[in-house]
Amino acid sequence: MRSYGGAAGGGSGGFKIYSEEELRKATNNFAADQILGRGGHGIVYRGVLEDSTIVAIKKSKMMEETETKEFLHGCCLEVEVPMLVYEYVSNGTLYHYIHGGKGLESNTALETRLRIAAELAEALSYMHSSASPPILHGDVKTANILLDGNLTAKVADFGASKLAPSDEAEIATLVQGTCGYLDPEYLMTCQLTDKSDVYSFGVVLLELLTGKKVICFDGPEQGKSLVSRFTTAMKTNRH
Repeated sequence: MRSYGGAAGGGSGGFKIYSEEELRKATNNFAADQILGRGGHGIVYRGVLEDSTIVAIKKSKMMEETETKEFLHGCCLEVEVPMLVYEYVSNGTLYHYIHGGKGLESNTALETRLRIAAELAEALSYMHSSASPPILHGDVKTANILLDGNLTAKVADFGASKLAPSDEAEIATLVQGTCGYLDPEYLMTCQLTDKSDVYSFGVVLLELLTGKKVICFDGPEQGKSLVSRFTTAMKTNRH
């Protein structure tokens, strides 16, 4: 659940070392009803600290190299794999905000959608150009974009990310990512580049502006991607 928001990313306030007991208390002993999400790399819990700050606490199966680069709220070092404490993002994912009836409907101000898109672009630009070494996300999608209480966007879930040597433009890797968002060139060559993230960002932008899912599961366009539907509509001058 690493996240980048704005130019510099990360949460606010100082970094703190927590005890395991503090995090157990914050999550009611890591209760099942406190789980925010599960992934291949661990489980994320909602927690309430003693000062009433709401946070997200990740119990990782392993510590990834990219994970240690993030500016965190804090961590716990009393366990075999450090537990990481992040700023809690109250509005969930952009995917659920678009498709779950929570707010990004047709009457949502265009300015709000464009602001979210601009924040995503800024975060990706920071990762690609300002982080040292640069970070290639590898799985940019609306389900990996979090929205805080002010609908500020944060790019999260770096399970497929790679640290790119500053003198190399691309990385040979097994293809990871999500159908509908994958860069076709990355899919064919297995070369992950910053352009792969930019392509996926373009799909997110389409999803954000149209409110349509990246893969159509019913109707005459069943099985077609949002990109193919959009390009067909552009060619036939449909909206």
